[in-house]
Amino acid sequence: MGKYKLLELALCIGLIAALIVGTATALPSAAISDKLVRLHVVAASDSEEDQLLKLLVRDRTLTLLAEPLDGIGNAGDAAAAIRENIPMLEENLRTFLKTQGSDQAVSVTLQKEAFPTREYSTFALPAGPYTALRVTLDGGAGQNWWCVVFPPLCAASAMEKLPDTFTGLTEGDIALITQADETYVVRFKLMEWLGGVRNWFCRK
Repeated sequence: MGKYKLLELALCIGLIAALIVGTATALPSAAISDKLVRLHVVAASDSEEDQLLKLLVRDRTLTLLAEPLDGIGNAGDAAAAIRENIPMLEENLRTFLKTQGSDQAVSVTLQKEAFPTREYSTFALPAGPYTALRVTLDGGAGQNWWCVVFPPLCAASAMEKLPDTFTGLTEGDIALITQADETYVVRFKLMEWLGGVRNWFCRK
C-alpha cells in the first residue's frame, strides 16, 4: 500500500473517530433544528436600496405572522400555520412593496434548507437542515438575512435582547442556543467543519 493510501486511511480513521466523539453534540443540534422554523429573506441585489428593502420586508413578514402564530406551541403547528398563510403573505408583501415604491416580484415558500452555524448577539444556532420560510425578492441575487420566526427570536435578535419565553423549547434547548455553555458555539462549528470534510471524502 502506497504512502498516499496510508495517509488517506489514517485521515478516514481520524474523521470517523472525530464524528463518533461529536455525536453527543450532533444529537442536541438535530433536536434544536426540529423545534425551530427559520426565516430567510433574500434581497434582489446588494445595492443599498435593495438591502434596506429586504429589512423592511423582514419586519413586515414578522408583523403579518404575529397573529397566525399566536398561541402556537410547537414547530410542526407553526409550519402548518405558515403554509396556510403563504397566499396571504405574498399578497400583502406585494402591496407593501408597492407602498415602498417598488415593483419587485416576491416569492414566499416553506421548505427545508441547510443553514450554516450562526451567532447572533444573544444566541447561537448550529448548522443543519431547518424548515424555513423563504421570502425571495425578484431573482434573489442579493445578500440574505436569516433568523428564527418560531419561536419569535428574529425580533429579539434585532433588539439585541432575548424574549421572555421560548415556546416549544426545553430548558436544555434554551441553554444550548443562548450559549449558557459557550463552548457549544465552537462545537457547532466543529461539527459543521467535520460534515464538510465527510462530504469531501464521500465525493472521492
